[in-house]
Amino acid sequence: MNRTNAGTAARIAAGSIYGLVLAFAAVSSLMRAIAVFGPAAWRGLFMLTCIVMAILPWVLLDREGRRRIGMQWPRRPLWLAAGLAVGVLAASACYWLGATLYGASADNWFVSVARNYQLQPTAGWSLLQLHLVFTTVACLFSPIGEEIFFRGLLHGVLEERHGAVRATLYEAGLFALVHLCHHGIVLTAAGFALLPVSGALWVAQMFLLSLAFAWLRRRAESITPAILAHAAFNAAMNGWIFARLWHGKLS
Repeated sequence: MNRTNAGTAARIAAGSIYGLVLAFAAVSSLMRAIAVFGPAAWRGLFMLTCIVMAILPWVLLDREGRRRIGMQWPRRPLWLAAGLAVGVLAASACYWLGATLYGASADNWFVSVARNYQLQPTAGWSLLQLHLVFTTVACLFSPIGEEIFFRGLLHGVLEERHGAVRATLYEAGLFALVHLCHHGIVLTAAGFALLPVSGALWVAQMFLLSLAFAWLRRRAESITPAILAHAAFNAAMNGWIFARLWHGKLS
């Protein structure tokens, strides 16, 4: 198949799975919320969702389709280092802003993440065990699954319909909104509550972070730097949480 026919086939394939991919985006968002707000035994739903996200391109796309959404190594290894740097710097900026505005109060987004960790059945674990386990999980499942889905598959089908700029904005917007269940929407004894100001700031940060991941994917012509940036963000976030916001420091 020549390049023109391959491009046409990829466009047809993307168009045929448009509704399916959007439906999965909605279902996966619901599963994330259930995993976060439901019983501790349901936390694994989020990891399952990330696994499905990573598998979908292998089910829905052929080799050319996967290449078009960035499932290949970058041509320049320097982009891998750039991804790591972007992730660490972004997480540090998020920590600094949250600590400056809110200290260790409930309005600090990293405090919300820490409290979610503390809800897990980890009684008797040492601080080092907690740090290693939560960081390992955070660096594997969401970076691989979410980047392959949001910056890869979802962006690809959106781009065929709406163009590259709108596709980037749409997938970044969805990525930001689904993170409201990690901070912004909270479950209390009285029911669900909204943290309007800090929640909006958190969503704005996730939107900008998503744009940074999309920029890495576009410039490197590979999704790998975005995956590394996402993993580096989560690793640095946990570093700040366990160094500054853990035992006896959450208000």
